[in-house]
Order: sequence, then structure tokens, then C-alpha cells
Amino acid sequence: MSGHSKWSTIKRKKGALDAKRGRTFTKIIKEIQVAAKMGGGDENANPRLRTAIQAAKAANMPLINVERAIKKGTGELEGTVYEEINYEAYGPGGVAILMESMTDNKNRTVSEIRHILSRAGGNLATAGSVAYNFEKKGIITVDKKACTEDDLLLIVTDAGADDLTVEEEFYEVSVEPHSFEIVKKALNASSIAIAESSITMVPKTTVKLDEKAAQKILSLMDALEEHEDIQNVYGNFDIDDAILNKLQENA
Repeated sequence: MSGHSKWSTIKRKKGALDAKRGRTFTKIIKEIQVAAKMGGGDENANPRLRTAIQAAKAANMPLINVERAIKKGTGELEGTVYEEINYEAYGPGGVAILMESMTDNKNRTVSEIRHILSRAGGNLATAGSVAYNFEKKGIITVDKKACTEDDLLLIVTDAGADDLTVEEEFYEVSVEPHSFEIVKKALNASSIAIAESSITMVPKTTVKLDEKAAQKILSLMDALEEHEDIQNVYGNFDIDDAILNKLQENA
């Protein structure tokens, strides 16, 4: 399995996408506010806001929550001011970890992240020591039932996609960020339903983990993802499906 899609596959298999609803809503609301603050409240002219709103719809967030978050971001309503900060770290097995956060108190956030890492045998890294190993990509997931591999490959290649990965139940399309919306529009125009889509950070190289190290890193990733100030967590690790399935069975 290709390294760029491994973590999203792991998250699906281990159920991390079924995170607690309230925490999910909080993270989406923060993203909507920041997106609206940076690019305005019109989703048609603000791709980042449009993506955040789509995430809100996928999570069944009430429309009033979305509208309120947009107004807070644009300044129409008073709201908390969030600062975007990336943190870099090393986890068990030498895994490189990149965290994207939004916080109203960076001192509190870094202290809590350091505590989570230290309990798991990890530590914060200096700026730039980890980030170089990740690159921004758009990942679009399509259910295998939606179309054939050949049809999908033709559509996404013509639209500018980089790669198509075939998994057990899904196809994953990798695109450069500037082609993300173009490929999504091409799929919509062909009536191919998109299961998931996001702009993410993918590792250029990965570290293969044995069962013991895999268990440790997955626990750490869970703990980091559950932190309310962390929007996204990325790691450059790879776990064999057999090990992942065994850990899932024992969970």
C-alpha cells in the first residue's frame, strides 16, 4: 500500500473517523472561523471555507452553527481569536509527527502537547526538523461501488490528478492542492459520489513499525487527535495490514 494513503486507511480501519461528535464539531467550527477570517465569508470565493463547510455537512452539523462560525470569523459576531501553530515531534520508533493546531493560548497548548508526548515516550522537535518530510496533497476517496477503476482513472487523470491508489473498499485519488477543486468538480460532473475529501500532509518517506511500536504510536496519535486544540495529526509510519487488523481485534 502506498505511503501517502496509509494513515487515512489506518484511521478508517481503527474507527478514528467516528470521533466524539462534540469534539469533531469544535474542530470544524475553529476551521470555519479561521477560514472565514482569512478569506472572507463567501464559500464560492473561499476554497478553504468551502471545504470546511463540506466537512460540517458530512458531520451533520446544524446550519445555524456553521453560519454563526462564519460570522465570528468575519467579525460580524464577537468570537474567540485563534492562532494557527504547527508543532513537530518524534514518537515511539522514531516516527516523525506533524501537528496542526488552532489555539487561543499557545502556552497552554504546547505544555499539554509536551505532556502527551512525554507519557508516550515522545518529545517535541525543533521547527523544521520534521516538516521537511511532509508535503501538502489533496486526497479524495471514492467508494469502489461508485465506479470502475478504469472509469475513475480516466476522469481524474484528465482533471489533473497525480495518483490513484486501490484499496480494499475504496479508491484514493491524490492531487496537488491547486487541482483539488478541479478534480472534485470533474467527479461531480460524472455523478461519481465522493466519500471523503481533504487537503492533508503526506509523508515523503515512512517508517515500518512492528506490532509493539505500532500499538504505541496509534495510542499516541489517538491522544493527540483528542486534544481540542489539535486540528490534524500526521505521522510518517507504515503498519502492515495483518498487524493493524490484529490490534483492531484486540482493542
